[in-house]
Amino acid sequence: MSTRRFEVYGTVQGVGFRPFVYRTAAELGLTGWVANVNGHVEGEVAGPVGRIEAFADRLRSHAPTLAEVRRVRLTEGAPPSYGEGFRVRHSVPASSEPAAREIPPDAAICDACLRELRDPGDRRHRYPFVNCTDCGPRATIIEDLPYDRIRTTMRSFPLCRDCAAEYADPGDRRFHAEPVACPVCGPRLAWQDLRGEEALRAAVAAIAGGGIVALKGLGGYQLVCDAGDPRAVAELRRRKRRPAKPFAVMVDGLRTASRLAMVGATEASALTSPERPVVLLARRRSRGTTPLAPQVHPGLRRVGLFLPTTGLHHLLLDDLARPLVVTSGNLSDEPIAVDDTEARRALSGVADGFLTHDRPIRARYDDSVVQFAGRTRVTVRRARGLAPAPLPLRVREPVAGAGAQLKHTFTLAANGRAVLGPHTGDLSDLASHEAFQASYNHLKHLTGIEPRVLAHDLHPGYLSTQWARAQPLRHIAVQHHHAHVAACAAEHRVRGPFLGIAYDGLGLGDDGTLWGGEILVADLTGYRRVGRFATAPLPGGDAAVRHPSRTALGYLLGGESLGSPRPYPWLTRAFTDRLDPREVTAVTAMVARNVNCPRASSVGRLFDTVASLLGLADRVGYEGEAAVLLEAAAGDTHAVPLAHRLVRVDGLWVYDPAPTLADLLARQLDGEPVAPLAAAFHLTLAIVTADLVAHAVAEGAPHTVCLGGGCFVNRRLLTEVRRRLRAQGLRVLVGGQVPVGDGGISYGQAAVAAARLTGKE
Repeated sequence: MSTRRFEVYGTVQGVGFRPFVYRTAAELGLTGWVANVNGHVEGEVAGPVGRIEAFADRLRSHAPTLAEVRRVRLTEGAPPSYGEGFRVRHSVPASSEPAAREIPPDAAICDACLRELRDPGDRRHRYPFVNCTDCGPRATIIEDLPYDRIRTTMRSFPLCRDCAAEYADPGDRRFHAEPVACPVCGPRLAWQDLRGEEALRAAVAAIAGGGIVALKGLGGYQLVCDAGDPRAVAELRRRKRRPAKPFAVMVDGLRTASRLAMVGATEASALTSPERPVVLLARRRSRGTTPLAPQVHPGLRRVGLFLPTTGLHHLLLDDLARPLVVTSGNLSDEPIAVDDTEARRALSGVADGFLTHDRPIRARYDDSVVQFAGRTRVTVRRARGLAPAPLPLRVREPVAGAGAQLKHTFTLAANGRAVLGPHTGDLSDLASHEAFQASYNHLKHLTGIEPRVLAHDLHPGYLSTQWARAQPLRHIAVQHHHAHVAACAAEHRVRGPFLGIAYDGLGLGDDGTLWGGEILVADLTGYRRVGRFATAPLPGGDAAVRHPSRTALGYLLGGESLGSPRPYPWLTRAFTDRLDPREVTAVTAMVARNVNCPRASSVGRLFDTVASLLGLADRVGYEGEAAVLLEAAAGDTHAVPLAHRLVRVDGLWVYDPAPTLADLLARQLDGEPVAPLAAAFHLTLAIVTADLVAHAVAEGAPHTVCLGGGCFVNRRLLTEVRRRLRAQGLRVLVGGQVPVGDGGISYGQAAVAAARLTGKE
């Protein structure tokens, strides 16, 4: 007989771990206890040594689905002072000492709870807030650790006798399920003066009648309407001030998803996972009447689908029997609403009614978005279901990454792990900035990570940079594109030098110019530029980003002089003739005089240029729209590459796009359709990238390639680039858990800061 004290670290609170420990000990005939302590689980067991060893092995290998065990520590225990049996003790309050704490993300409703929801004989029949230890809200309701009901937003809902009995029964799956509730004691729906089932019926009637409903979800409000009603979707666009950006669509299951889009095994696995992300999928060609209004994803061949995450979502879909637009509850560029009063203020001009409930939302989490290139997952947005689950990172001294300006996230890192905060959106106004600060302070408190160093972008105009510099901590500036490729390298635990390809919209380079098409030889501590795209002026600065026609004029009139002639006027006349003559005159003068025309080596802006030249987008409503339309136009069309040229400039290999644009315009003038030209541009960029990399490798660059930047959300570009680089015998990596775009910048910043502090790559 022996006594051992055990400590278990990882994601072990809020995932049914204590009930699992109880059942494991009981099966092995061990006595003792278990409790949540600070951010981990600990306890004691007494019994035969062999059974204690088996107990420890099971803690590592048989943990609940939502748990992530990182370390199990066994030490000698004192003679047992407890009686027979095994029990779950009250949690031990957090100590003043920092501790590694992992916060479980929210998990979609499990099959067992879904069966209860639909069972007329069950006491939770049609109860929207049904949950158990395997599912339900976690990160969005936790106020502090250890994880107990009293430290969540469920503390104002005392358990009824039946729920209390389930909570205390070791044989019940709701044993110590902190959000447990039922119609008697739990949260209730509300619609004006209606409550419960009547409130739900009112919301269903509003949506069925073509209305827009503001729905209080897990991590914030959502706007819901009939995805098959063109007028409802168009009205949602008008009221939300979102003229073109695609909407996500919620469907009732894989069968419906497969009728709307091409769903492979990897996509199906993601759709049905506890994370329930929005998955970007290729639309099926409609035969006859399409169940989705064209305004859901105007001009695109891909649609974002996801399955219900909560009991309330299932009830809506069951009662309405149609796909629903379910999008962020905010106005364009504002953070998603979480507070009831703020939601009514912000969304009263958008929604025809509010379906709310009385459980507060503690943390703001939008829906996650992923897509697949073959079997490779690419994360577009890491949010509900994925965040704040920790990611590995070689870090000792606590650091934080302040993020970028667009698609903003922050990262906290310490003790070999990094936590990406929720997606804030674009730090363009005070509301977004305040949402970022509130999320940062809350997650810092929960994780116990108190940064000693803040990493930030080089750009002094970013609100994240200004915030970081105002903090009383040591600062480390990290170049934007180095952070992109470092994020990929750190996620894949690359040690030593690698070759980084960073393609995005804009980021400030270390020479004070704007970059965006970069080939870097790097490690996590630093980098050197070995290749780039040629520069072109952006007439009007930020205005050019919103007006691709201006960017196109900048390339045609003032592209970097690398020895190739610019496209002749007879090639560009068809393009300039369809523009406003006043705009052409003004931009021509700006470029000639170099007035408000910052130059950029940006792949994103080159995509904008080609989209405008092909007539797909002269003005855009959201960042990246022109590139998305160009990818959609290309589809899977066969292509013949356009002319292209690399030149050597100041020791760098530089892609000169002038021959490419001239060839594009000539083929367009000859009558070649848009689709093969769009496809040809994608193919050409892939060939150019492979050539730039081949030159770098020939000059001694590493054979591991890390891809980063928002342009690699483009599946055709990613697929073409990866195929050509692999053909050269190179190892090619892209972010899977960390967003490839600016949402992953903060993780890359933290990785660079951690490496510089230790002096290791």
